[in-house]
Amino acid sequence: MSDGVVDAVARALQLDDDERTYLYDLARAARPARRTPSRRKDIPVPPPVQWLLDPVTLSSAFVRNGRQDIVASNPLGQALHSPVFDSPTTDKHRYPNIARYIFLDPGAQDFFVDFDGAATATAALLRAEAGREPHDRALRDLIGELSTLSPDFRTLWAAHDVRIRHDGIKRLRHPEVGDLELTYPSLDLPVSQRAVHDLTLYTAEPGSTSEDRLKLLASLAATRTRAAELIDRLN
Repeated sequence: MSDGVVDAVARALQLDDDERTYLYDLARAARPARRTPSRRKDIPVPPPVQWLLDPVTLSSAFVRNGRQDIVASNPLGQALHSPVFDSPTTDKHRYPNIARYIFLDPGAQDFFVDFDGAATATAALLRAEAGREPHDRALRDLIGELSTLSPDFRTLWAAHDVRIRHDGIKRLRHPEVGDLELTYPSLDLPVSQRAVHDLTLYTAEPGSTSEDRLKLLASLAATRTRAAELIDRLN
């Protein structure tokens, strides 16, 4: 299918920007390949990316790939997402995975105040990634795992919703500091041409209760980091 035909279909269906991009990805994947598609390799996050995250102390900062793996974070990012990092769904996997946590850990329904919205957005992000990287074996395995084990995921996956950009307001119920209402943007991170990564920053409105609680969590995270560094030096 040519780009002109795809564009005509997108106009006829009145697709939004994310849906249009997804349609182009599907069309490109369906075209005959001149050679066998190579398996996409995971691209390590370069050290300068971690150097960028570490000095950020009053915002939760983390990097995720298209499969929703958290591949890097600052201490506050790990503290904020401690339910994800500490989840049994993270055991035996290299990285904590937001999608696996949402759909396979019952605790996610307490952590995400708007659980339905988080689940819908996550399934739509995975749908977009599947169109962008149809030959990603790890992504196919993740989708198969979620489809097998989660009726909620099966329902949302069948809806074929697509989302590429992800930003807005997130309401979380953290086990240590309570309810948080945080604003977040997700920014494309040019790690490589073969892999999609985005940098997400969660911040609270100045002067709000959420800001006070986020500062408390940052203090707790800093204390734990210093304690861990001291233990390492002693060992």
